[in-house]
Amino acid sequence: MGGADAGAGAFYDAALHKRETLMGKSGPSALIKNFRVFRIALFACIGGVLYGYNQGMFSGILAMPAFERHMGDYVTDSTKKGWLTAILELGAWIGTLLSGFIAEVLSRKYSVLVASAVFMLGVVIQATAITGVGHDAILAGRFITGMGVGSLAMIIPIYNSEVAPPEVRGALVATQQLAICFGIMISFWIDYGTNFIGGTTAETQSDAAWLTPICLQLAPAVILFVGMIFMPFSPRWLVHHGREEEARQVLSSLRGLSPDHELVELEFLEIKAQSLFEKRSVAELFPNLREQTAWNIFKLQFVSIKKLFQTRAMVKRVMVATVTMFFQQWSGINAVLYYAPSIFKQLGLDDTSTSLLATGVVGIVMFLATIPAVLWIDRVGRKPVLTVGAIGMATCHIIIAVIVAKNIDQWESHKAAGWAAVCMVWLFVIHFGYSWGPCAWIIVAEIWPLSTRPYGVALGASSNWMNNFIVGQVTPDMLEGITYGTYILFGLLTYMGAAFVWFLVPETKRLTLEEMDIIFGSEGTAAADFERMEEINNEIGLTRILRGESSNTTGTPYETFPEKGNTSDHSERIQAV
Repeated sequence: MGGADAGAGAFYDAALHKRETLMGKSGPSALIKNFRVFRIALFACIGGVLYGYNQGMFSGILAMPAFERHMGDYVTDSTKKGWLTAILELGAWIGTLLSGFIAEVLSRKYSVLVASAVFMLGVVIQATAITGVGHDAILAGRFITGMGVGSLAMIIPIYNSEVAPPEVRGALVATQQLAICFGIMISFWIDYGTNFIGGTTAETQSDAAWLTPICLQLAPAVILFVGMIFMPFSPRWLVHHGREEEARQVLSSLRGLSPDHELVELEFLEIKAQSLFEKRSVAELFPNLREQTAWNIFKLQFVSIKKLFQTRAMVKRVMVATVTMFFQQWSGINAVLYYAPSIFKQLGLDDTSTSLLATGVVGIVMFLATIPAVLWIDRVGRKPVLTVGAIGMATCHIIIAVIVAKNIDQWESHKAAGWAAVCMVWLFVIHFGYSWGPCAWIIVAEIWPLSTRPYGVALGASSNWMNNFIVGQVTPDMLEGITYGTYILFGLLTYMGAAFVWFLVPETKRLTLEEMDIIFGSEGTAAADFERMEEINNEIGLTRILRGESSNTTGTPYETFPEKGNTSDHSERIQAV
């Protein structure tokens, strides 16, 4: 076991050193260098815009008198209001669970098309609420729209992580969160603008005030559906499904290098080695599922999910993904996004227009705060950003709780205190924007081996949506029943999130997706597994490249790859990274 681990360490140490020599540093310059990939990721992130728009749009609609005319007590009753809001998350949870199989059978690319079509169907159903169907149409439409949103929220990070080179992978996955924040921002201001259609009173406001924000979702969904037809397949999915030459061409195009360039060859062979390893492992453990038919893949997803709980290393991955998403949602971010106008009214901003205006500021500061994460997350790392962000968010919650506890019945005479609490909400959103917004999704997308990645991400996203649903459902009752206790609860849980990240979540910056086995306990590189991987590496020529025995078209000859057993512990190298 020790020799195998040392050999695995030597191999991955050589691979990482080789790649760092060729690829350069992370940061803004790396995004410019990989502009083709950046452009593709930006387009795919329209799915994130749809997700964010849905999150933000409904909070403003709930505050509109014209919408209340159609919904009745589904707006005035706190429990029904929570159900009307949270049913989208319930649909997203189901959509996420179904997406793993679809993403593996149809490809990441075609799965985006399916999810976009489901999303558009849900929007059309919501629009029929104006015909007199009322809350039933909103409930059904938001559930179906949620299925599409949940699928997109899972598939887009996978797609972006699999087309991205290691030096910008975190930035491109973080771009998804930037797109979500952009969607939230524009939804808040669209709500603010349409709120004035026909007037702002129950007697005069037009139905167009709430119907327009709902229908506008169709435009980006159609653009994503049509444009995704012309986007490349994931090279990792192509390799895993036997389309190797196409995968090499896609890698070449994505990197802007010739197909025989050393960096393209190195990345291609690493992907192929991991794919062969997973296939041969499946063939050995489950020989009746070795053929990649749709039915076998369907059955294999249950095997893969079971596999997530069979070793300590995989259980640690499950814990990191699901618990990280638990703490992301119980930070209270979606309580703010879904009910911001109601929260601001509770803080003394009684006028609907003023509360919507304050809500619009939430969208702007969150969007701006996310930009640094996109630019610098691959250089700073995940752990410090998540820890600092959690401490900042939790502190804001506690301050808000103190302000509300002292002034809850006297906002008229203490308007400054109300605005101080509003500023703390804005500061809370800033802390979330640069930290838990992008970083949580980055971790969930990057920690899984190839064969279980769709199901691992689905599990993490499932935790996100289920906790999202619970938070959306209970927040109105919490704000009404325990008032400032709501912020204390969110604050204490977020402090716990900071401790969880600092002590239990490993750092993953600048490591390839295939290298995650090392930092999660070396379970994938135990003796038998390493022998299989070593055989594959020798078979496909990857070991020869790392020994410096291949032709080098652009760089200098690389130092000899050390023999198994003649290297120091690889864990030290991972920690250094």
